[in-house]
Amino acid sequence: MMKKDLAVIILAAGKSTRMKSEVPKVLHKLCGRPMLGYVLDLVTALKPAQVVAVLGYKQELVREFIPKGIKIVIQKKLIGTADAVKTGLASLKSFKGTVLVLYGDNPLLKKDSLKKLLDYHLENNVDATLLTVTLKKPFGYGRIMRDKYSSICGIVEEKDADEVQKDIKEINTGIMAFKKEKLLAYLGSIRPNNRKKEYYLTDLIEILAKKNFLVDGVKVDDAAQGLGINTRAELAKANCLMQKTINDKLMQDGVTIIDPSSTFINFGTAIGKDTVIYPFTVIERDVKIGKRCFLGPFAHLREGVRLGDDVTAGNFIEMVRSRIGNKTFVKHFSYLGDSSVGANVNIGAGTVTANFDGKNKNYTLIKDNVNIGSDTVIVAPVKIGKFAMTGAGSVVTRNIPDKAVVVGVPARILRKK
Repeated sequence: MMKKDLAVIILAAGKSTRMKSEVPKVLHKLCGRPMLGYVLDLVTALKPAQVVAVLGYKQELVREFIPKGIKIVIQKKLIGTADAVKTGLASLKSFKGTVLVLYGDNPLLKKDSLKKLLDYHLENNVDATLLTVTLKKPFGYGRIMRDKYSSICGIVEEKDADEVQKDIKEINTGIMAFKKEKLLAYLGSIRPNNRKKEYYLTDLIEILAKKNFLVDGVKVDDAAQGLGINTRAELAKANCLMQKTINDKLMQDGVTIIDPSSTFINFGTAIGKDTVIYPFTVIERDVKIGKRCFLGPFAHLREGVRLGDDVTAGNFIEMVRSRIGNKTFVKHFSYLGDSSVGANVNIGAGTVTANFDGKNKNYTLIKDNVNIGSDTVIVAPVKIGKFAMTGAGSVVTRNIPDKAVVVGVPARILRKK
């Protein structure tokens, strides 16, 4: 059911300054998916009445990932989070209720944590509620300031903190829930009094606290949820954490992963029960794998691969945009690109589909019950008929009929079975 009293503003306008990248920060990938995608999943799960995405740097690239139903607004000058929220708030003129501010570079956040934040905010009639975590080494994050009564009285950013403030371990995740009327009334009170001359949304906490409005925090135990991503090192750390989540879920669903720490599986990969994945296997986006398959070690499955049931894709193989039928063996040192391989096929060691002619990617069709000899090169486009066989070292340059045996360079029909 849609929450009529909840609106979400997603801040996704930033550059990748500290990443030293021309790619907008929220489009940097985590396990094969732009980090913004994980935040959008959270928003979908919350079912708010309205959602506004605030874009800025290279907004034409970012907007391609924003689904229908989300209002897009543009922050013309990147002068801070308060200005970004102000830009988003302009699209919520008729809305009354709670405004939740999320960040597009906070992909490790969990739905349960947001629910905990919102429940506390509403049940206690709080004017502004922050999501906080405790970090042993909080470098780079805004510190939560508390008064002598342990009440939140402000947030100080790393770049503006003194040495005493930098010792504070409780940090602001950036996730905040506000009563809309308080947010609207006092957002304009923020001044660019920091070193970078930006308008920080975090300054609003001190403003509200000084006005004796109720400001409170909800702390989550999982420190990883507080990780915003600003550097390549933080991206790598977040990628490891997300990979663990993906691998754990697959194992819970009946997939055997021999060594999760050396197995790299992109978000959205579907893998059937009782499939076994050996170390140093890389599975990229848009891959579907059937039941009881054996993958690796050192297998690389790229986008568009579909494996049926009982397929073996073994040592040092690479596949891309290929469909492999049930009970087919691709055991050693092979490359299959832009291919459709039938059931009960044996692909000998060292087989290569030569799918690229310098201009186009060409298609290979291998039908059921074919036996491809070791070191066969298949020069696409080509079709290989049912029960056909190629001799070791053959170079296939033309179609092979059913039940034919071919050998040589180029391959010629030796006999029919």
